[in-house]
Amino acid sequence: MTASAVAENTPATYHPPAGQSLSQWLGSRMATRATRRYDWEALKFQADFDPKYARAQMRYVGTGATGVASDGNTVAAEHFTFSTMILPAGAEGPLHIHTDAEEVFFVMRGRVRLIAELNGETWEMEAGERDLISWPVGVYRGVVNIGDEEALMCVMIGNPQPVTPTYPPSHPLSRVKRQATA
Repeated sequence: MTASAVAENTPATYHPPAGQSLSQWLGSRMATRATRRYDWEALKFQADFDPKYARAQMRYVGTGATGVASDGNTVAAEHFTFSTMILPAGAEGPLHIHTDAEEVFFVMRGRVRLIAELNGETWEMEAGERDLISWPVGVYRGVVNIGDEEALMCVMIGNPQPVTPTYPPSHPLSRVKRQATA
């Protein structure tokens, strides 16, 4: 094996940021359930338009793409964002599109209908506990809780600061003014 091949296969050595011990560094990268809260305000502008859009985000890494500008209680996002989402029975996450990042929905609890639209074609599928979908960039996606109880999903976006998503031009939410949230 050549020296360059050995170097390519050698794991990088990482060090805490200057002035931080390993304990401080890893402590800053820890987010416990006890220190999280569900944010029903992040997407409230949608629920104000129609109560069926009421849902809550609990942020762990970064702020996701809900329009929340900052959240000092999350782990700083370096490569992706990660949160959980509560959808009450019958609640809907409306069709939206991410133009800069892949998005993953992982169903922890409940039963949801996944909906996609692209170039006039529609796709739907039911998903339940421990089912996952990886939404490609540029595809409209949405989710509806079809169960009788709240659904719980993990949501991961492959960009540390994703662009705020938009809705199909024909969707009523495309004309609703979004309020900035902190």
